[in-house]
Amino acid sequence: MKKSGNGNGRKSLHRVYSSQITETVERAPSRAMLHAVGFSDKDFKKSQVGIASTWSMVTPCNMHINKLASMAAEGVNAAGGKAVEFNTITISDGISMGTEGMKYSLVSREVIADSIETVAGCEWFDGLVTIGGCDKNMPGCLIAMARLNRPSVFVYGGTIMPGRVQGKDVDIVSVFEAVGAHARGDIGDKQLKEIEAKSIPGPGSCGGMYTANTMGSAIEALGMSLPNSSAQAAISEEKAHDCRNAGAAVLNLIKLGIRPSDIMTKQAFENAIAVVTALGGSTNAVLHLLAMAHAIGVKLTLEDFTRVGKRTPVLADLKPSGAFVMAKFVEIGGLLPLMKTMLEAGLLHGDCLTVTGKTLKQNLAGVKPYPKGQLVVRPLSDPIKKDGHLVVLYGNLAPKGAVAKISGKEGLTFTGKARVFNSEELALKAILDGTVKKGDVIVIRYEGPKGGPGMREMLAPTSAVMGKGLGKDVALITDGRFSGGSHGFVVGHITPEAQVGGALAIVKNGDSITIDAEKRTLNLNVSATEIEKRMRAWKAPKPRYTRGVLAKYADQVNTASEGAVTDSSLTLV
Repeated sequence: MKKSGNGNGRKSLHRVYSSQITETVERAPSRAMLHAVGFSDKDFKKSQVGIASTWSMVTPCNMHINKLASMAAEGVNAAGGKAVEFNTITISDGISMGTEGMKYSLVSREVIADSIETVAGCEWFDGLVTIGGCDKNMPGCLIAMARLNRPSVFVYGGTIMPGRVQGKDVDIVSVFEAVGAHARGDIGDKQLKEIEAKSIPGPGSCGGMYTANTMGSAIEALGMSLPNSSAQAAISEEKAHDCRNAGAAVLNLIKLGIRPSDIMTKQAFENAIAVVTALGGSTNAVLHLLAMAHAIGVKLTLEDFTRVGKRTPVLADLKPSGAFVMAKFVEIGGLLPLMKTMLEAGLLHGDCLTVTGKTLKQNLAGVKPYPKGQLVVRPLSDPIKKDGHLVVLYGNLAPKGAVAKISGKEGLTFTGKARVFNSEELALKAILDGTVKKGDVIVIRYEGPKGGPGMREMLAPTSAVMGKGLGKDVALITDGRFSGGSHGFVVGHITPEAQVGGALAIVKNGDSITIDAEKRTLNLNVSATEIEKRMRAWKAPKPRYTRGVLAKYADQVNTASEGAVTDSSLTLV
């Protein structure tokens, strides 16, 4: 008597997970359900691969990803597997930025990770391809793949093409900065309207080295994407091939038994940090890489960013601090020539395994250098900055650390008088109406993971500062975070955050604050006795939300210096 309704009852090594629902007579109801969604009897003998799509029409970053998911499914099926497409959420930072809705942004990273883990775990997929296009769904995908630890490949949805206004490349940050320029009187209604109408011409992620392109590059350097997945236009033949190849690659990983834990090692994370540094990438990379490492069980800390940053120069002249958009980086060859240069200089670990089944060094063996005369990426002999731009600061305002983005253009030290705001909206109003003056240190507090809750990005205030022409004349510090599009003298991720009694909570208007990127310090220039006195008198504000997802998040989330994760009880090794 047979023990299986579709074979000899033995579990294939290629179907370690899916065999749980396709083998034995008892699983006939499972097979019946699968027949209804397109499975044949032959499909039950194939590796099942979940294709997690972050498609949504709420943002241009993800509006094309349903098509990319179908291409990845084609790649799986052509390679002899059985693809199963499913969807998860995405939100739009660009649309919600500067509003109460932005509090859901970082929360969405956890929801996305939870949802992918939930579907893949429930449905017993043997492997995964995840496709992300906007800031939070990318690390969300990686966190889920790390938790599940099944053969997996990430596909970056690709960069948007730039808009054009008066002969210049423009993007979403151009619009935010135009708002500040309009408030200053530098541009009129008509020009603002033109920038608004032409800056976002179609599908793809925001076009500078902002968080999406930063994370795409970091994930490729980590080894979890195919070569150059991070540097392709969203609507391109290269991206279509990337998706189909990812489908085939995950079948190869299943065959070889290679899992995320074999790829996402401590050295691989160091590679990701080094590449983010060389690109002048977003401060959000710190938060997300910490969270991704936590999910796979690797001990990564703020000190690792300092250590790697000290030896790694900034080489790419990309927006927001630089001159070029991501599309120009794609044109000259993308990430691979940069990584080849870094590997040859000893800045990367070449023996790290990747989703190709080969090491990073093997992947880069045949890569040619950038074309002569290109200006996007500097040579190692002439860097934009000799060491990293992501500077971790400590001091009496940030005993557990804070993250600054110091390109060098805004100087290395700043001392000014505090101008304190208890929300992003109040700060933005004061910047636009002229209340904020040269020499001010804008303090935005109660915007941390618990205090916001949700740790909003301060793109509207930082862009308004730049638009008002105050980029070199004021600083901004916050327990919130920054968009990859933020630049200027800005410090975020201040921990402990104000909501839990961090010293940021007791700063008063007029207090002197010093930011020193050379000494790596952030200090309130007030005596320890006075700080202690103020702390005794301070009372925590009541939670802003008492029900729903934001309340749950505020209750569960840990500190930004540890990734702002919601499953912090995992023991790291």
